[in-house]
Amino acid sequence: MTIRDFMQRHSRLAATIGAGSAILFGIAAAWLTQRHTAPKVANKAEIEMVVRDYILAHPEIIPQAIDRLRDRQSRDAYSQNKAALETPFASAWAGAEKGDVTLVMFTDYACGYCRTSLPDIERLIEGDPRLKVVWREIPILGPGSEIAAKASLAAAQQGAFRTFHERMFASGQPNGDKVSAVLRSMPLDLRRIQRDVDGPEVAAEIRRNMELAGRIDPALATPTFVVNGEMLKGAVGYDALKQAVTDARARAKA
Repeated sequence: MTIRDFMQRHSRLAATIGAGSAILFGIAAAWLTQRHTAPKVANKAEIEMVVRDYILAHPEIIPQAIDRLRDRQSRDAYSQNKAALETPFASAWAGAEKGDVTLVMFTDYACGYCRTSLPDIERLIEGDPRLKVVWREIPILGPGSEIAAKASLAAAQQGAFRTFHERMFASGQPNGDKVSAVLRSMPLDLRRIQRDVDGPEVAAEIRRNMELAGRIDPALATPTFVVNGEMLKGAVGYDALKQAVTDARARAKA
């Protein structure tokens, strides 16, 4: 992480904290106004003082409010971008074509946590015939990431995304030589690959994925999973992902 990245991240955090505090004040002030209709709390200044004193006495509610704010923002962003988020690029998906739950994974081939999450995703797909998984490439970890992401999307255009995906992660940290070796190990039209890796469709998909990631969470990193609107960050493991799928189905029935 660069100093610029660090400062930008902490600027976003400060803004989020400010928004969370504003929400706390708003909710508490509305509650107090309803509860104290006359002499105890007479005006806005007194209400704000009561809220301030309460927050100072119970600072643990601030991170709770911030978490709730982030959850609400991510769900709003999901609703606004659902179609774009869950529509795969070519063959960059697996599972049920019309699944009742869609798990979207933002991934990078240089991300070790993405690599360790691969068996969890495979296990989910094998054990859940109603689940659809969509991969979105966001090459944010260096030149090797970008080379591999372009190659994976070019392979996806020939229906071979998943094979490339598995072999590329198995090869270790990505670079040009490893990407070429993985491509040569597959029954692909390599001339078409050479054309497509720098073609407009692949470039547009990467740009679209980066924009989607920013809309979902400006500080989004890899791996990030979005399960029908619920966001999970990091290598959370099979059990957490399976629970998110179960929760998504429960919400759909409610």
